[in-house]
Amino acid sequence: MTITPVILCGGSGTRLWPLSRKSYPKQFSSILGERSLFQRSAGRLAADGFAAPIVVTGSDFRFIATEQLSAEGVDPGAILIEPEGRNTAPAVLAATIYALRDDPEAILLVAPSDHLIPEPGAFREAVAAGLAAAEEGKLVTFGIAPTHPETAYGYLELEQPPQGEQRPFPLVRFVEKPDVAAASQMLEQGTFLWNAGIFLFRAKDMLDAFAQHASGLLEPVRAAVEQARPDLGFLRLAAEPWSSAEDISVDYAVMEHASNLVVVPYPGRWSDLGGWDAVWRETEGDARGVATSGGATAIDCDDTLLRSDSDSLEIVGIGLKNVIAVAMNDAVLVADSSRAQDVKLAVSALKQKQAPQAVQFPKDHRPWGWFESLAVGERFQVKRIHVKPGAALSLQSHVHRSEHWIVVEGTARVTVDDEVRLVTENESVYVPLGSRHRLENPGKVPMVLIEVQTGRYVGEDDIVRYEDVYSRP
Repeated sequence: MTITPVILCGGSGTRLWPLSRKSYPKQFSSILGERSLFQRSAGRLAADGFAAPIVVTGSDFRFIATEQLSAEGVDPGAILIEPEGRNTAPAVLAATIYALRDDPEAILLVAPSDHLIPEPGAFREAVAAGLAAAEEGKLVTFGIAPTHPETAYGYLELEQPPQGEQRPFPLVRFVEKPDVAAASQMLEQGTFLWNAGIFLFRAKDMLDAFAQHASGLLEPVRAAVEQARPDLGFLRLAAEPWSSAEDISVDYAVMEHASNLVVVPYPGRWSDLGGWDAVWRETEGDARGVATSGGATAIDCDDTLLRSDSDSLEIVGIGLKNVIAVAMNDAVLVADSSRAQDVKLAVSALKQKQAPQAVQFPKDHRPWGWFESLAVGERFQVKRIHVKPGAALSLQSHVHRSEHWIVVEGTARVTVDDEVRLVTENESVYVPLGSRHRLENPGKVPMVLIEVQTGRYVGEDDIVRYEDVYSRP
């Protein structure tokens, strides 16, 4: 029996700010190593016995997802675009309804895209251990053997300690995130597992579960799938019915009410990387528990995470204990390790200040590449623009600004009104205010240029698009 993975990748991951932000959340970031968590998730399920995945994500991430899948060598079966985030229950239901259109006996494995599972083979063995139960009509979830009294996870209670057995166990109950005392007691008792939020089931059984426990979601989500429209290889769910679907997790909507749910224990390493304390635990540290990465230096520190995600910024810690310090080009986080789960409060505080760092990543990723702002003044902005080989920006104009482009790497094909020409390294071009212009990379290597904008307003919304190969409005 072939299993179809459903990879959910629409979250924002605010507890890993400043690396994870709304415009570029943690699942697409290189937190541990070169591959993103999303790529690791897709690669983990690209194996014998698994079909091409169904990916559910937001419109802003659709090109990031396809680019990272391509780099991983994974061809998706479908990419469903959510018009807006409505939590995991509508997302799971949409994938379920979509899968049933082609295969009434489809078996799905729902997996978040931001979890760290370093042993993919062992994880696939756990999935195989639950397959027979799924074929019998059970909803299978996976529980992680706890290693410490964690307060950031929900728990699953079993009737008996699993004692290393990897088979489906009856579920007694779900347990909400506990306090330290309760978590310590559950760890000692041995009948509790961390709730991984990973589910294996026949699509028709999940549809029945929604009909029984969350029937209000059926009509809007089914309509959103049935009225979906293709868009450059993606499938855009219909916005109007989708907006009326309840914003609720699949745990609350279905799983906590289902009577046919079983748990397969997974004894291997796992983390949802739900905070910088989790990243510290997963980063190889020294004998004093100090983990550093990038341009970070620790002097006489203990149990501390020092991380620089900027090529031009060095961070140095002296005499620190139980501290998290993460530096980027535009923001720095310093926190006591015990307050790692409170990092989301920083995001809320920055939103109240209307600080762009709350949601906007320093590099603004676009389907053609990315750009970052190097300097901003009252009437100017300087950017570095990176264009992928063969990619092209839209044909556009601006109402409030003119632009100077200086190519520093590669070759650009530049359109300014009726003139089209090649611009190579150390050459520049001027784009007057109001001119229709386009930038393309006709080469086989990335093209990088420095853009200097001048005018009354240099915001990203000062763009009038006439043509766009990516069908953006």
